[in-house]
Amino acid sequence: MTLSISPNPIELGQKAGSIGAELIRKAIRKQGFANIILATGTSQFETLSQLLTEKDIDWSKVTVFHLDEYIGIPISHPASFRKYLMERFFTHVPQLKAYHLISGEKNPDEECDRLSTLIQNHPIDVAFVGIGENGHLAFNDPPADFETEKPYLVVELDQACRMQQLGEGWFPSLEEVPTQAISMSINQIMKSRSIICSVPDRRKAQAVKDCLEGEISALHPASILQSHAEVLIYLDDYSSSLLSNH
Repeated sequence: MTLSISPNPIELGQKAGSIGAELIRKAIRKQGFANIILATGTSQFETLSQLLTEKDIDWSKVTVFHLDEYIGIPISHPASFRKYLMERFFTHVPQLKAYHLISGEKNPDEECDRLSTLIQNHPIDVAFVGIGENGHLAFNDPPADFETEKPYLVVELDQACRMQQLGEGWFPSLEEVPTQAISMSINQIMKSRSIICSVPDRRKAQAVKDCLEGEISALHPASILQSHAEVLIYLDDYSSSLLSNH
């Protein structure tokens, strides 16, 4: 892992977005196209913002997948990750080659099968991800499934995960936070050639310490990133505050 610590989330996002953009350009130069994964949530605001400002990315050669979506949430819901990406990314870039969003309103098993077939034909060049307060990677809450080879799967959301979504203001009450989602699997994320992991905020500090300094464990799902060949971790002074070498 390569670790970068910035004084604040804005500089964190600028660094992560700039490096991510260069990796996308590199893939296009090498093979004529790029396949990427975009994460959502408050941790990705500045990274996606920087990515949108980057010049000389031929978006018409880029195919986008995203990590997860709640089951039963329409795209019009404020917490919809499809809505998030449409408003914060897709409407601001020129025509993409393609983008494949997860629908939480369709039959979940059929939707997993549809997306799994698509992504198996699109090896990922760059994955933009974050780490949850409970250490989750995508919506793979602890204990995460490190064994499944399914690219997408239906997952149960634990209490800590649902509390995070409430705390970030996406839902008015805990009762309204869904208990299930469709998520990209751990193994599918790990197949990405490069991973850009953006993690700002003090509330993520314990998860960052557990996942980056502890043993690789399904109880700390993002700890699996330690075993990836090319993962770049972007932290700020707050999220890195509990690291032993901070």
